[in-house]
Amino acid sequence: MTTTATALYDVPGPKARVRHRGYGIAGVVAILALVVWIVYLLDDTGQFEGEKWRPFQYEGIQELLLEGLGNTLKAFGLAAVLSLALGGVLASGRLSEFRPVRWLATLFVEFFRAMPVLVMIFFVFVALEVQPLPALVTGLTLYNGSVLAEVFRTGINAVDRGQREAAYSLGLRKTQVMTYVLVPQGVRAMLPAIISQLVVALKDTSLGFLITFEEFLQAGKLIATDLDYGLPFIPVVLVISPIYIGLCMLLSWVANWVAKRERRSVKTRAAKVAEAGPSTVLSGPGAT
Repeated sequence: MTTTATALYDVPGPKARVRHRGYGIAGVVAILALVVWIVYLLDDTGQFEGEKWRPFQYEGIQELLLEGLGNTLKAFGLAAVLSLALGGVLASGRLSEFRPVRWLATLFVEFFRAMPVLVMIFFVFVALEVQPLPALVTGLTLYNGSVLAEVFRTGINAVDRGQREAAYSLGLRKTQVMTYVLVPQGVRAMLPAIISQLVVALKDTSLGFLITFEEFLQAGKLIATDLDYGLPFIPVVLVISPIYIGLCMLLSWVANWVAKRERRSVKTRAAKVAEAGPSTVLSGPGAT
């Protein structure tokens, strides 16, 4: 074991390892017991009866769920793209050298970060009389764009100050410094927070059912409250929940893939520069 690892905590001895193993086994047993108890309760109330699961065999029900899932992905796609764009604009405003622009962007960000998403969705839908999909996307965009603006601003400010000063010393303008130096380095630090916020946006699309938007949760609600199908609430939850979880996991996987690809790209560029050697790097037009 390395010195770095042992400096963070005391290495457990034989008795401590046995005790920790016992804690682990007890925790696993407790979790399994909880799962068994939940399954027993569901079975005792008839949630696994074939009658409650039969609706999912009907083509009309499958089409309803697929249409709701498609509407959810459409709302999420629009909200994600617009939120990223709005976040970039607001972050640029907050980093601006012009005080009025900076104050205006700060006021916008702080206001919409403090507003509940549901209030904004209802305001756009009821007060402005906007259709359900635009109302949902607008509410999600205003909130998530404001949060992402802070993520972008923090990520850019986290880049070492020396990088900024070195770029300015080479004669680059502020836009060039932001585009070629700060943003590429900051994105790698921002990526986990960006994906986390996009996952929030994906889950918040379920608020659309409150304004009659026919998204995935709305489709499940229509099935779960249908007397003709015996009110299959639990089966609907057991079908819909894994799909939401799977979408969030897929989004996280894509983010990790992009991050690994970016790290490999950076290492490849660094290796090419190293192989080129100082003479090649300095042999450009400005070399002396």
